[in-house]
Amino acid sequence: MNTRATIAANRFGLGARPGDLEAIGNQAESWLLDQLQGPTRPASPIANLPDSASVLNEVFKAREMQREAKKKAADGVAVNKEYAAKVRRLYLEQVLARFSNAAQSDYPFHERLVHFWSNHFAVSADKQPIPAVAGIFEKEAIRANLGGSFAELLLVVEKHPAMILYLDNQRSAGPNAEIVKRANRRKRPQKIGLNENLAREILELHTLGVDGGYRQSDVTAFAKVLTGWSVGGGKGRFNQGVPGRFRFRQELHEPTSQVVMGRRYQQFGVDQGEAVLRDLAVDPKTADHIATKLVRHFVADQPPADMVESISKTFQRSGGDLPAVHRALVEAAQPWQSVLAKYKSPEDFIISAYRAFRFVPRDVRALFRTMEQLGQPTYRPGSPAGWPDTAGHWGGADALYKRIEWANLASEYASRVSNPLDVGNQVLGAAFGEDTRKAVSRAESLVQGTTLLLVSADFQRR
Repeated sequence: MNTRATIAANRFGLGARPGDLEAIGNQAESWLLDQLQGPTRPASPIANLPDSASVLNEVFKAREMQREAKKKAADGVAVNKEYAAKVRRLYLEQVLARFSNAAQSDYPFHERLVHFWSNHFAVSADKQPIPAVAGIFEKEAIRANLGGSFAELLLVVEKHPAMILYLDNQRSAGPNAEIVKRANRRKRPQKIGLNENLAREILELHTLGVDGGYRQSDVTAFAKVLTGWSVGGGKGRFNQGVPGRFRFRQELHEPTSQVVMGRRYQQFGVDQGEAVLRDLAVDPKTADHIATKLVRHFVADQPPADMVESISKTFQRSGGDLPAVHRALVEAAQPWQSVLAKYKSPEDFIISAYRAFRFVPRDVRALFRTMEQLGQPTYRPGSPAGWPDTAGHWGGADALYKRIEWANLASEYASRVSNPLDVGNQVLGAAFGEDTRKAVSRAESLVQGTTLLLVSADFQRR
């Protein structure tokens, strides 16, 4: 069995489909490198999603109807139900598109990179109106920008309305901003002020990392830099810009120079925030942080220090060129040394099972329930930190029991379309251990054999 083909399809990719290992053959490395730019256009489940501006405009109108209904003592219950149904429909469409695309993709390494970066720049659908745009954010900000530099990706992400709304930056105002001064002159109570959420998460999670050497003063200064980064549309004085699109609101911006990480930024307006982001994007601490996360994801829960250093140097030498960094992952020796190095997250498990049995999900409500039961509801990590990437979080007796329950149900279908022994040989290849092979072959039925395959240590790891 070709070990490198197995690793390419199952760890770098999303799980092999029958025929994939044979097609990869002895060209595992080139098979992966050919995917770095991804498909020339998104697959239909993704391409058919609406754009975030139109969705947010629709959502904003629905929320305004909610407010008006409350003011007029109208039937607020009916309006609330209508709003909730609209948002849930949009959310479920995006969940189904993500899994349908992953199940069928001929570019599974590129697709895994999309999922990795989407989790790195996590927004959570636990907060309104993010359920309506979480998958669209992934399409517009992440999927479309993996062929360039980290700086370019960072700028697009932080300007995306989903990120701004998720971290409450749309009305963040500096203490000397025009709108605050006007309120002070009129002696009106201030309903807006400085919000540090976006600045803090950019420093702590998106760039330098929690040990990146920044201080509270840097967070505050950076938050002032980002004042005015907002979303178009609204009422009254906020009725400016294209609804649902990025809008720089000068009246909210702190009109002074700021010192962030020891560097003074004299620019004014949106240029100031862009300048800080470009500097953060190429900081050596950012390179170390990104390298550590990538190596943890593709190699081991405890990332080998020598490989982290190597990937970080590639990041720094290339100016954060993402294809160069991703290529360095493939060309390193460490990912190819162990065939079963990473425990699958629930999402990895479900997608790899779909691919193994060539199943394309259609019942999105059943899929949604499955992901909730397995503890990884789609686009809902619960915090800007995203989902953990280690076995310690996803293991445990209860978590395994829930996977077994799902495998039992799935096997009723899967056993009707494929023989589990054949599937194991075709999708696990070198990772299909002799003990698992014997257990599957001795099963009392195809259903039982399929369940044993899906819950085996061989299939649960990548």
